[in-house]
Amino acid sequence: VVCVCVCERGFESTGHYKRHHIHISTVLSILNMGFVLFVISSFINNPQLFAAFHISSMSIHVGLVLASFLYHPLSFVTSLLLNAISRRNEFEADAYSVDHYGNGERLVEGLKKLSKENATNLTPHWLLVALTYSHPPVLERVRAIRLRAKLHKKAE
Repeated sequence: VVCVCVCERGFESTGHYKRHHIHISTVLSILNMGFVLFVISSFINNPQLFAAFHISSMSIHVGLVLASFLYHPLSFVTSLLLNAISRRNEFEADAYSVDHYGNGERLVEGLKKLSKENATNLTPHWLLVALTYSHPPVLERVRAIRLRAKLHKKAE
């Protein structure tokens, strides 16, 4: 089972590479970091920010704390977008694995094994998934893999 899990997960990782998910994720991470640094630099020495919090003397340390307070809501919004992209990429990589390396049942078995080992919640609330998950729930992935395998089999 370990070899099957590793092999199928390797095929899914190949899907990430072939679909350019790795490069796109790297660029998105760099852009996100640039956004973070821009926000921090915009607020760190802003006299109006210090005045809004009734702080009379400007300090870089206080500026960092205040900037982190203001960045947190923006970070939440950017994480929604990045997590949605990541979940979509997982479905695409799974589809690539099915299309190029077999019927997908070995990938399903590998996902089941990983979810059992990690005590994964198989039926999380859709809102929890949308807000916090970077990967789709296992049952959604299993359904998508089996549907793709069925469509792939019909096309042959």
